[in-house]
Order: sequence, then structure tokens, then C-alpha cells
Amino acid sequence: MDPFGTPPPPTSFQDTRPRALSVSELNHQARHLLESSFMQVWVEGELSGFSRPSSGHWYFSLKDRKCQVRCAMFRGANQRLRMTPKEGDQVRIRGKVTLYENRGDFQIIIEHMEPAGLGALQQAFEELKRKLQTEGLFDAARKKALPTTPRHIGVVTSPTGAAIHDILTVLARRCPAIPVTLYPTAVQGKAATADIVDAIHKASQHNVADVLIIGRGGGSLEDLWCFNEEPVARAIANCPIPTVSAVGHEVDVTIADFVADLRAPTPSAAAEKISPDQATWQKQLAERETRLSGALAQTLRRLESQIGHLKARLRDPRRELQEKAQRMDELELRLAKVMTHRIERISLRQQHLAQRLSMQTPKRQITTATDNLGRLSERLATGMQQRLNRQRERLERSAQTLHVVSPLATLGRGYAIVRDSGGHIVRTPASLSSGDQITARVSEGEISAQVTSIKSATD
Repeated sequence: MDPFGTPPPPTSFQDTRPRALSVSELNHQARHLLESSFMQVWVEGELSGFSRPSSGHWYFSLKDRKCQVRCAMFRGANQRLRMTPKEGDQVRIRGKVTLYENRGDFQIIIEHMEPAGLGALQQAFEELKRKLQTEGLFDAARKKALPTTPRHIGVVTSPTGAAIHDILTVLARRCPAIPVTLYPTAVQGKAATADIVDAIHKASQHNVADVLIIGRGGGSLEDLWCFNEEPVARAIANCPIPTVSAVGHEVDVTIADFVADLRAPTPSAAAEKISPDQATWQKQLAERETRLSGALAQTLRRLESQIGHLKARLRDPRRELQEKAQRMDELELRLAKVMTHRIERISLRQQHLAQRLSMQTPKRQITTATDNLGRLSERLATGMQQRLNRQRERLERSAQTLHVVSPLATLGRGYAIVRDSGGHIVRTPASLSSGDQITARVSEGEISAQVTSIKSATD
């Protein structure tokens, strides 16, 4: 207490515990962590608990033998699919991992879905596409031009499918006069590949069609897969008949589309592309008939006008003959003048050549050559004698030099070359012993002797 008896203020309490997150904050942070850690994932599993409320969104779980995960696919994404999933389907999905904050549910927001086997098919499709593209089967340079007006159309498709009905309907409307030959084949299933190849070969051997449509109606990727097989692609590439690929709907793309000479989005479109329109022909024929009639009438009027002008310009033939005769006389005089001038020029040139020829007679050339040969012979003899003299002087000098350094010259001055009994040159007294036989080469012969005593230079 202070001196006045006032009690001290109470001591304040400070909470030192860590700050607690709210549930919303926790879920928000967890969602941010998941979305930043998993940018995009592919997941494969069995579809379970599928529901589709009136909003058009899809909600379900993907599971395997041990676990499951919640999934949501909103209407904007699922409307782009060509499949409608059902309970128990095996699917592959692509999406983003996130957290539904309101309930704290871990889930995947799906952007794309396909059957589980689609990935393998798509990979096979891309591998074959790259292989054939590398070989040049897709090159525009190897594609054949289609006839503008086919005389006969061949169709490789199923005889019971919608494709042949659509093709015949279009051809009957546009140009029913063109004959059509169907080469029937299966267009779906394991046997379809061999059937399609066989049908293309039959069409090639038959050799009546000048354009060949190959195709079928729409379907899933699995349904259309026979048109992605390598044997079918090579059969189309090797077909001598121009080919049109018409497989599925406009969004469907197959290997056959790349190899064929022309790709049509549907069988009906293929028939439209290769057939002329008889209504257009009739219209064009009527227009050309009208134009031809007008042009013919105009031509007749122009010719009549020209005949009138020609009649007015027609002259008396006798006058033409007189003018031609006068012209011939003028040409005859000009020709005579030109010939006289030309003969004079030739005579002058002949005289000039005769003078030159007299200067170049063989006798004169022989005389000149003989004089030149005499001078050259004298120069050659003089040059050879001078060269021999120079060589003789060099030889004498070399002989004198050689004689100076020759061992024989040294021997001539009184020296001798001493050899032992083995023929070796004796250079020092130490190499000999008393009683050894030696040979001394002098200027004019050799001397044999026996060593009786030895004395060195130091003795």
C-alpha cells in the first residue's frame, strides 16, 4: 500500500496460447495447399455412386480395391463428352485436386473423361500416325487427283449400314446416271480389318470404278478402330483408284483420313464431293445454250458485215495482174544490179587472194626454211663446242682437286700404308708384336717384312 492507504491496481492476465484457426481458415488453407501442390492429375478407377441432378452437374466417386475419392464434373465440361458414363464403368479422368470447403471434402474437379482403354488406343493411334507420316504416306505429292466427273463409283462399306443408304440417296438426287458398285465388308469388330483390306483389293482388281469411297457411319473410337489399323492404311495407300475416306461424323478423325486421297467428314459429304449436280448441269446447259445462240447470231451479223466490206474492196483482177507484172520487172532489174555488183566484188577478192598466194608459194617457203636451218645449224655447232670446252675445263679442275687429296699422291711423297697379317691398317706400335708379319704399301708396290723390334714415340 502507498502512504495514503490506496490499494495497488490488480495485475492484468496475458493469454500466451497459440492462435487457433477457424474451420473456414483451415479449410481455405488446405484447399490452397492442395491446388498448388497438384496442378493437374490423371486418375483411373471404377465409377461409383453416380448422380446427375437437374443442374446438369455430375457427382460420383472413383474407387479401386482399397480406396475411393470424390469427384465432380460440371455441366460445361461434361457436355463436351461423347460418352455417358454409368455405374461400374472403368474410366480415366483428368482434373484438379481441391477441397470442397463447405464440407471439408477432398475431391477432384474433372475437366475430361474417357473410357479406361481409350488411352492405349490413342497412344496406338499416335504411334501409327507418326510411323506412316515418316514413311511419306500422308504426303500431298503422292495423293491422286479425283475425276471431276466420275464414270463409275465404288463403295467399300457395310451393305446394311446407314453409310451406303446416305451415299445412294445423295447420288440419286445429284446424278443418278452414275453407276455404283458396292464392295461389302464388315466395318466394326476384329474381322473388319481383313474384310476392308480384301474389299479394297477386289475393287482394284475389278477396275471399273474411277473413284472409291471407303467408310462407315459414326461410332465410338473402338467402333471406328478398324480404320486406324496399319493393313487398312497401306491398302488405301497402294490402291490404284483415287480414294475418299468417309469415316464417322465430322469430328471423327482416323488414319484412313490421312492416307486417302481425299477426306470427307461424312459418307453423305463424300457423295456430294465426288458427284456432279445434274440440276447445276441443266442450269449451266441452258445458260450456255442461250449464250451460244446469242454468240452465233452476233457472229453471223459480223460475217455479213465483213462480206459487204470485202465486196466493196474487191478490185479488177486484170489490174492486179498488171501491178504484179510491174513489180516483177522492178525486182528483175534490182536482181541484175545486185548480181553485177556481187560479181565485181568477187573478182576483186580473187585478185587479192592470187597476189597473196604468189607470196606464199612452196618454193619460196622452202628457200626461207633452208636459210633458217643453215643459221640454226651453225648456232648449234658453236653452242655444242662451247659447252664441250666448259665441261672439259671443269673435268680437269676436278681431277686436279681429286689428285691432291688422293692417298696415292701421299704415297708418292714417300709415305707408306702398313697393314698387319689380318689386313688391318697399323696405326700404333702397340697393335704389333715382335715377329709379326706386316705389309707396307708404297707408291709403286708393296713390301712384306717381319717385325724385329717395336719402339713407341714415348720411348
